[in-house]
Amino acid sequence: MIIVPEREIPDLMTRKAAFDAVEGVFAAMASQDAYNFAVIREAIGHEDALYGFKGGFDQAGMALGLKAGGYWPNNMEKHQLINHQSTVFLFDPDTGRVKAMVGGNLLTALRTAAASSVSIKHLARKDAKVIGMIGAGHQATFQLRAALEQREFEKVIGWNFHPEMLPNIEKVANEAGLPFEAVELDQLGHDADVIISITSAFAPSLLSEHVSAGTHIACMGTDTKGKQEVESALLARATVFTDEVAQSISIGEAQHAVGEGLIKESDVNQLGAVINGTHSGRTSADEITLFDGTGVGLQDLAVAASVVDLAIEKGVAIEVDF
Repeated sequence: MIIVPEREIPDLMTRKAAFDAVEGVFAAMASQDAYNFAVIREAIGHEDALYGFKGGFDQAGMALGLKAGGYWPNNMEKHQLINHQSTVFLFDPDTGRVKAMVGGNLLTALRTAAASSVSIKHLARKDAKVIGMIGAGHQATFQLRAALEQREFEKVIGWNFHPEMLPNIEKVANEAGLPFEAVELDQLGHDADVIISITSAFAPSLLSEHVSAGTHIACMGTDTKGKQEVESALLARATVFTDEVAQSISIGEAQHAVGEGLIKESDVNQLGAVINGTHSGRTSADEITLFDGTGVGLQDLAVAASVVDLAIEKGVAIEVDF
């Protein structure tokens, strides 16, 4: 068995490699060459933690496995650890034997950012100039760095439940040579051509009335029953895309709009279909597009498999007899 510790990941996985892996997986899913297993995600009744498993099988890439982990909201305060903790396990699809164990914390951040970045590439207007960030935590910095590579953005605006955290994304904007402005949500929705929401909220912050025509929104924080980042009415206004339809309507942002009868399951489209060219994607400059990024196990397997290959190539993989 190969072990790739968390400490090795920063020198192995790049944003481009994560982007390519996620884009490929979305395309494979839409072509039915890859599928995800049912997600298990539960509150464990200890430390307010959410813990679960995401897995799948990519027959095109021959990646089989799962990611185990979740969200421990007290980690930073109590242990100086990031709140999201996870590990990816890969198995040999020919024999079922365990193949690799890979640190999943940075990989999760990179693949989540890659997913929203893929949605921006395929759905946002080509002339998008202002990007709005809702959320300013650890994941938000990865989201913004990846997103800025997809369009010629000229300004970053942001809002967070805790305004004192906004310097996290202001720093990323400044590193890219872009101005940053802290704004209220109504201004953010009005001014932004692209909006990324990356929070762990259970009540919507962005309302439909906030959002201007032609905006692309990537909702990246809702991955559990009850979570919600944007008003359900916004999905009714938008053309909705997702990574996995089943997850979108059960644990993703679409769960609320479907539950309230504002949209149907058939209104939720796979982003992979746009990548493959079987869905037209954005059809006008005024259309609102929304990507519901629920986070699928296949994303984790794709980036982990890539890391294992690189770790072996660079001689940093640890091999154990298991």
